[in-house]
Amino acid sequence: MLKLVGAALVLFAGTMLGFLQAARFAERPRQIRHLLHALQRMETEIGYGQTPLPDALERISALMPPPLAGLFAGTAARLRSGSGLTVRECWESSLQEGWPATAMRAGEKDALMRLGASLGGSGREDQLKHMRLAALQLQAEEAAAREDQERYEKLCRNLGVLGAALVVILMV
Repeated sequence: MLKLVGAALVLFAGTMLGFLQAARFAERPRQIRHLLHALQRMETEIGYGQTPLPDALERISALMPPPLAGLFAGTAARLRSGSGLTVRECWESSLQEGWPATAMRAGEKDALMRLGASLGGSGREDQLKHMRLAALQLQAEEAAAREDQERYEKLCRNLGVLGAALVVILMV
């Protein structure tokens, strides 16, 4: 009886691990899409609304889902704190702090880091050009993320189930 309960727990745990990893593959393109919408919104706020950067970042963070909202809200809070940090430093520290909670990888982070280097330090038109460039880079990353999702999502679920079944067989 105890072996049966242990086998069921191992099978459940392995299956859940596979499904969790598959969910990360599914979440990455979704988060990149949200970032693209955020950049479009930021472009509108800065280009047409001429909104100050902290205000624009706060508005964008209100529209984003939880892991991404923290990136924008953290930058806005650091800018408003009056600590004397540049926009780039606030942006980078916010990304470093909030990045582990996201499902994204280094390519997306690099694109956002390059964007942060130009925010607040140049004219409006130059910032808009950098936002468009970051959006193009994120679109390429999104395409790669969708390919990874198609390729690995089902594989991870199946490997979780089969790996757990193998452990159960070896236990019995």
